[in-house]
Amino acid sequence: MTLHNRYAVLCLDNDLCNLDKLDTELSTFQTKFDIHLATSVEEGHDVLNHIGLKSQEVALVIARHSMQFDGGDFLIQLEKSPHTQSARKVLVTKTDSEDIHAILAAINEGRLDHCLTIPLNEQELHKTVVKELTTFVISVEPNEILRYSGILDQQRILRAHIDHKMHSYRASFIHDFHDLSDSDLAERVIGALHDFFGQEDETRAVRSYSAEHLLTVEGQENQFLWFITEGQVALYKKDDLGQQREVVRHSKGNIIGGMSFVTGESSFSTAMTLTHTEVIKLDRDVFTQVMHSNTELLPLFTNLLLRHFNRRLQRSINTKIELQKTLESLESAHQQLIEREKMAMLGQLVAGVAHELNNPIAAILRGAETLTDRIDEIIAIGTATTPTYELGSQILAQAKQAQPLSTSELRSRSKQLQETVNDRRIAKRLVSLNLQQNTQLVEKALQQPEQLAKELRELESFQLTGATLRSIQVCAQRIADMVRSLKGYARQDNESYQYVNVHDGIEDTLVIFENKLKRHKVVKEYGQLPDIFCLPIALQQVWTNIIANAVDALPEQGTLTLCSEQQEKDGVMYGVFRFTDNGCGIPVEQQNSIFELNFTTKKEGNFGLGIGLSVCQQILAQHNGWIEVTSEPKKFTTMSVWLPINQ
Repeated sequence: MTLHNRYAVLCLDNDLCNLDKLDTELSTFQTKFDIHLATSVEEGHDVLNHIGLKSQEVALVIARHSMQFDGGDFLIQLEKSPHTQSARKVLVTKTDSEDIHAILAAINEGRLDHCLTIPLNEQELHKTVVKELTTFVISVEPNEILRYSGILDQQRILRAHIDHKMHSYRASFIHDFHDLSDSDLAERVIGALHDFFGQEDETRAVRSYSAEHLLTVEGQENQFLWFITEGQVALYKKDDLGQQREVVRHSKGNIIGGMSFVTGESSFSTAMTLTHTEVIKLDRDVFTQVMHSNTELLPLFTNLLLRHFNRRLQRSINTKIELQKTLESLESAHQQLIEREKMAMLGQLVAGVAHELNNPIAAILRGAETLTDRIDEIIAIGTATTPTYELGSQILAQAKQAQPLSTSELRSRSKQLQETVNDRRIAKRLVSLNLQQNTQLVEKALQQPEQLAKELRELESFQLTGATLRSIQVCAQRIADMVRSLKGYARQDNESYQYVNVHDGIEDTLVIFENKLKRHKVVKEYGQLPDIFCLPIALQQVWTNIIANAVDALPEQGTLTLCSEQQEKDGVMYGVFRFTDNGCGIPVEQQNSIFELNFTTKKEGNFGLGIGLSVCQQILAQHNGWIEVTSEPKKFTTMSVWLPINQ
């Protein structure tokens, strides 16, 4: 037998008739495989040795198994020889074989590949040989597998060939090119393209352009891909105003039109040559032809294209980072501007608040002097006349709680009591001490007026002491309220959102302006509103700006009206807070400008930076709210603040 194939098939059977049938069945495979026959185990080993000496490899062994002929063991022993380890192993046995269970166990363990039972069905042997030889060549001949497609399972071989090529492509894609620099990779792609078009260039893919030649136009369809081989190309993008702005420049090795060429979308930018430029221009049909002509070019091009997209993404990310830094810088400047407005307004308010604090502080000082003088008198009374002391204690406690009578009320009650006691001064003193209902003292006024006058002088010390304590308490609370309001306004804006009663913030702001508002009338018409989720300190800046503007606009003895209510708009429930002054109003032509930076309606001599309402509008935008203005010159101005209730 002449050796002319790399692989061999061995058939082992002690029945010559079966061997002859096997030889006939396997004749169709002789063009690619040498067929060997053996009638005994010893002969089979000799054939295997002969195959090994000829540097052949065993592809398939078909062995008969019976009680006298142990073909199963022969197949298992194939694993020991290098040139038979990859061989496919098929066992042929009778259905009544006593060793059938052991044979099936060997198959299940993977030591045998297939088992046929006698008698064989028509074409069963041929199908089995095709299946096993196909499996063999797929595993050992991946690069030359198509040579066997004519006699083996063609579909499996084609699928295996494609899988192998894809695997090779992926392997080379991942491992072969990642160490190349961008320029080296581009040189390899350009070199491969020049090699292809150097043989034939019917489509004139290799082209030269002069400067200012358009390759792509933003927004228009693009069907081509350009590889720059020499020269320089700039990409332009239109801004919001329609002006062309250069975004990047490309030179040798870069790709133009890659994104639109791959996705089929319109061009993202306009590409124009800046110098004499040489390119390789490909449409989709030519591109497909080029890639099919050289299987190594596809992974090269894919790597280059991905790098092109990656560089573009990196530029976009870097641009976004720079924009983010710029935005953070602007936000910082904006925050400083807000603080500047806030501190400027605070400085203006401090003078008024300081002036307003003088009155309660002076009252406290006077009260302290009064208490110093009266305490000794009260102590002396307590040690001398116990009944007077007990009544005086009651008067002191009452004076700490009750407000003093008005002059008209005091005069009216004194005149009524004078008719009974016949002494105007005693009647007035009894009413001042709220003792007009004390029958015992009224009776003493008729019988012992001089004694009563002495007791009343002592009781007036208790009354004055109680009234003084009440005045000190009211003044101290007044000072505490003003300091709390001022402190809240001056606090840094690093607060968090919380549910609060917005009316409290408005009231705190009114306390700050009390020095100015005492010359005017303040009307409050608050509606029933739930607590609102907001930044209360930030909103206090809104109330301060709005009230400050209203106070500046008020005429002499003007009126500031504050209203609040719930109102639904576009399916959202809002709390609406309206501040109305009856001042000079805002001209219609200025009403659209009052929220702009550096715009102020303040008259010369009045303080105003022109950023208050702009800041207010931005603070409210944080809360998904806004300000609306309604005004009629020389009549009124209403600022309406809208805050969503449920956020």
